[in-house]
Amino acid sequence: MALAAGELEKAAIRYASEAVTADKQGARGKAIAGYQQAIETLANLISLYPQYDLNKIYVQRIKSYQQRIKVLKGEVPEEPDIPFTPSSSDQISAQLESVNRTVADQLVLQEKPNVRWADVIGLDDAKRAIRESIVYPTRRPDLFPLGWPRGILLYGPPGCGKTLLAAATAAEIEATFITVDAAAIMSRWLGEAEKNVARVFSLARASKPSALIFIDEVDALFGQHRNDVGGEVRVRNQFLKEMDGLVDKGRNPMVYVIAATNKPWDLDLPFIRRFQKRILVTLPDRAARLNSFQQYTRHLNLAKDVELERLAELTERYSPSDIRDVCQGAHMEVVRELFESGTAESPGSSPRPVNMADFESVLKVRKPTVAQEYLRSYDLFQESFKAL
Repeated sequence: MALAAGELEKAAIRYASEAVTADKQGARGKAIAGYQQAIETLANLISLYPQYDLNKIYVQRIKSYQQRIKVLKGEVPEEPDIPFTPSSSDQISAQLESVNRTVADQLVLQEKPNVRWADVIGLDDAKRAIRESIVYPTRRPDLFPLGWPRGILLYGPPGCGKTLLAAATAAEIEATFITVDAAAIMSRWLGEAEKNVARVFSLARASKPSALIFIDEVDALFGQHRNDVGGEVRVRNQFLKEMDGLVDKGRNPMVYVIAATNKPWDLDLPFIRRFQKRILVTLPDRAARLNSFQQYTRHLNLAKDVELERLAELTERYSPSDIRDVCQGAHMEVVRELFESGTAESPGSSPRPVNMADFESVLKVRKPTVAQEYLRSYDLFQESFKAL
């Protein structure tokens, strides 16, 4: 098994440090051997991890070591005006820390979302649980002598509003919204991934007045794995440590974590336990579907025969995302008709109103994206882990 990038870096730094010490002491043979080992290790790292952010630095370092070896062997004279100044292990480590800090910043998106509760259709149970867990304690922490939940797990079919719900929560408490790419964290070199997790929480604690960390597709980070490598275990342990630290030592940092997943049954049990609130964000009922149609068609030119109530009845098992696609598809029907008629380029031309037949035509070819068997899986998970 190939060594992780972080382990190769440490080995290269050790070899280079030993070579630098020998070089300064005049031990040419030992210095040459150390530089050569550092070169081979860095070359191996670049070969195994071609997208590694420090590779440009290490290519220059290899060239520098190669040149120094030639000087020590007497193959080329040392240029008097450009003395060799080998980097110490501390200097290389500082370069590594600087780049990794930049990488950590790239893994998160900080923003103030422009989303409100009114934009979240339905999901009344979820909104109530979030108000009780996050909004109320943020506004009046003195009313919660036993503390309050810091973690909320949102699970359910895709396209049902989990991300929108998290963004609306951040806007409600005027928090910095820190979106974490879980898959990116795990795809980065494992030697530094746990440090990136720590940096994310450090960034959140420094945000004022509060911060909300949102981790989408969290199963990519904390799914059950039978063949974990050491780095993955350390990342998970670091996250659990940070979650525990939000309520330790009598501190009350206004930092919250909302995680979302379409596959909650894949999550590790220790991770599930860290989230005091576990909420099913499921498909909308008829009233919520009607609300979705009203929202997504408010900018469309609808014919008088369009019955939104009827469309809500016809779209059982459709997610809000599916309903948006249906509305978009119906509008595309009239736009396509305009272009095919050859009049789209004419000044002042506009498509006809979208009628009921356009919606019915789209529904014949666009089915819901959530399979019935998945809904049963969510119900089973809820029976075991529901915590509103």
